[in-house]
Amino acid sequence: MSRTISVAGIQTSYGMDIQDNIDKTIVLIREAAAKGAQVILPPELFQGPYFCVSQEEHWFEHAYEWDKHPCVTQLMPIAKELGVAIPVSIFEREGPQYYNSLVMLDADGEAMGVYRKSHIPDGPGYQEKYYFRPGDTGFKVWNTRFGKVGVGICWDQWYPETARAMMLQGAEVLMYPTAIGTEPHDDSLDTAAPWQRAMQGHAVSNVVPVVGANRIGHEQVTEAGQTFYGHSFIANHRGDLVESFGRDEEGVLVATFDLDFLDRHRAAWGFFRDRRTDLYGPLTGTKRV
Repeated sequence: MSRTISVAGIQTSYGMDIQDNIDKTIVLIREAAAKGAQVILPPELFQGPYFCVSQEEHWFEHAYEWDKHPCVTQLMPIAKELGVAIPVSIFEREGPQYYNSLVMLDADGEAMGVYRKSHIPDGPGYQEKYYFRPGDTGFKVWNTRFGKVGVGICWDQWYPETARAMMLQGAEVLMYPTAIGTEPHDDSLDTAAPWQRAMQGHAVSNVVPVVGANRIGHEQVTEAGQTFYGHSFIANHRGDLVESFGRDEEGVLVATFDLDFLDRHRAAWGFFRDRRTDLYGPLTGTKRV
């Protein structure tokens, strides 16, 4: 009998109140679990609005130690009750240092550890370098009850190296919680399609399902505000969108994949057999000898 995994992505809007946001996420986690999902992905930094649109020091008050973060402590019993794994995106504080982090909860409700976002953007509307240090954990793959899950965070998803590094650690599914939308410096720039295509490419070149979970709605953190474009999706190993939302839908996406088939099919494609690590020195700034 083949091993299967059922994954879900949540798409919704978030407001200023952290408890309201947690409660809303729990409702959607329950909905996904009722549809058979085993690993359920909420969007990035669902504790509140995406505050990195500007540089305001009061937002540092909203960071917590990862094992004390309300999003983590309140979702732990939910994961245990429902028997599901949940990657939980948080604003983390460790002493004087701050990170954009993710805590993986397994189906027993226990935290498997923390991943800190590796690639930190810095541009109009996405001024994360003001708030977050670059992650120091390295890329992580979590051996959950249901399979090996690799999780990057938002800006990480644009980098093929992130996906490949997680695959080399044995990932069987890739997930990316995200907060992305309008570009305040250019109203004509819409990155929704390239955002999807980048991750669909990871699915193809690694023969692996990919889940992207984004938020929706207009958030008035600044006077101009920012609108998040949704387009959350689940792609199969071919990069085909098997489940997807548009810009405004709220809910959960669920899909099931045959992990044993994917393992054989990945081997048959030969992408990992034919890698030439002896030629990849330029990727790390070292010359070929």
